[in-house]
Amino acid sequence: MRANKKRDTGPELAVRRIVHAAGLRYRVAAAPIKGVRRTADLLFRPTAVAVFIDGCFWHSCPVHGTRPQAHSDYWLPKLERNRERDRETTAALEEAGWLVLRFWEHQDPEDVAATIIATVTARRAPTRRPRGTPP
Repeated sequence: MRANKKRDTGPELAVRRIVHAAGLRYRVAAAPIKGVRRTADLLFRPTAVAVFIDGCFWHSCPVHGTRPQAHSDYWLPKLERNRERDRETTAALEEAGWLVLRFWEHQDPEDVAATIIATVTARRAPTRRPRGTPP
């Protein structure tokens, strides 16, 4: 399991390239809440948006997730605990005022990035008008 990356996976990198090219800046693998040992794949602190791009196997995707045949007594509880942790993380972040966006690794990076860009842009504080300009 050591060979499995925690960050910088192919799907993450593809989405990050598109989001960065659109001019948005973010933190990578950062904890949204101090004291909580959970990190978001992309974190937009000013707008309180946390993005997770979940792997189909590790997070039991309903479309592509597989049930391990070998050592299932070990793997099935582990995968269920991952799903439970995802629910706990989402609940804790939402309770703290964060918007949580979750995507699967098999989703089209262009579609994922478009959703992220639209969400973050919509949550930005309105910019102030310069003095003396009409509303």
